[in-house]
Amino acid sequence: MTSVVERHSLKAPTPPRTIGFITASAIVIANIIGTGIFTSLGFQLPGIQSGFALLMLWIVGGITALCGAICYGELSAALPRSGGEYHFLSEIYHPAIGFMAVVLSFMLVWVVALFHFGNLRLGSAFQNLWTVVKLLLISVLIGAGFLVEQKQAITFSPQSGDAGSIFSGAFAVALVYVMYSYSGWNASTYIIGEVKEPERNVPRSLFAGTIVVMAAYVLLNAVFLMTTPMQEMRGRIEVGLIAGKHIFGTDGGRIVGALICLGLVSTISSMTWIGPRVTMSMGEDHWLLRLLAQKNSQGVPTNAMAVQLLMVSLLLLTRSFESVVQYTQFSLLICSLLAVLGVVVLRVKRPKILRPYRVWLYPLPPIVFAAITFWMMLYLLCSRTMESLAGLGTAIVGFALYFCAAKPLGRSA
Repeated sequence: MTSVVERHSLKAPTPPRTIGFITASAIVIANIIGTGIFTSLGFQLPGIQSGFALLMLWIVGGITALCGAICYGELSAALPRSGGEYHFLSEIYHPAIGFMAVVLSFMLVWVVALFHFGNLRLGSAFQNLWTVVKLLLISVLIGAGFLVEQKQAITFSPQSGDAGSIFSGAFAVALVYVMYSYSGWNASTYIIGEVKEPERNVPRSLFAGTIVVMAAYVLLNAVFLMTTPMQEMRGRIEVGLIAGKHIFGTDGGRIVGALICLGLVSTISSMTWIGPRVTMSMGEDHWLLRLLAQKNSQGVPTNAMAVQLLMVSLLLLTRSFESVVQYTQFSLLICSLLAVLGVVVLRVKRPKILRPYRVWLYPLPPIVFAAITFWMMLYLLCSRTMESLAGLGTAIVGFALYFCAAKPLGRSA
């Protein structure tokens, strides 16, 4: 049977490789840092009150994301084509599994799409600029927080009972919100086809971007806890705005709100960049979606970007973003888990394939990622049963749709 990569090579010209290590890292950083870091703490505080355990949430989440990034680095070097999980899962398991993964992944905003309709160089400059702005804004918030004189009575050193908190169900459920905040650590794998020296730059960008974000997340949550009473943040979604009042004074909420809005520009930009590359890869592989594979003279998948723009606009109009996030979490965890375990599967199935980059300390990273993901999925299924089952049902529908899209292709093979 003809593989996905072979079909791709017959149908699509090689895209120009214009993205370097800096831009690839900027895409990873910008894709990870969104609203989650400014909202998640409020959902963690009802079940966890220990400063040490709360920071450990972000450290454990960062280590999990880092293990995933290292594993995706090997996959991106061994299977260098744009598409992320769609391409990896299609190659390692079956094209239907990759198709299923994409059905779950349209959550983007359209305004910045205009910058990416032009050409890749303009998009690179725009992405780099706004990622620098985002990091500077977060650095200002962290620095200002440490300079606040009136600190809360909280300690981040281990205390009696912290071990029980870390291994509790509340910690596992809170970790789901943390991993939502870390989602995007795999961003540069979606644009492998446009990255210079992808076997070198994609793994480096995944590692560097995740490390930078992990440090920022731990420091920012420490600032929130040091400057703001827990009872004010508990169960609240606007944690960043509440903390801003304690850091900058009465109008601090507005200041932090403005910082968050400015920072989200790079997140929107990176998602507008990578999302259409996944649907473009699908269009190259499936006749039913072939229009999505078309690109302009600069190599930009304009049709895929327009479709994504339409879908996200509809989500914004219906205000269903929050419900979409809730019901897809379980299935998105499955997709990441399958991709990371794919490192092990690929080594067994295709031991002689060229691997310019290999997972450090193999097989420890995939084992750590799988163990923590299984733990989260178990508690997510117990605490959010309906949402988890709904997301799983969507995955099954995506799996079934593959065979509808691939049927004519199969007859022509």
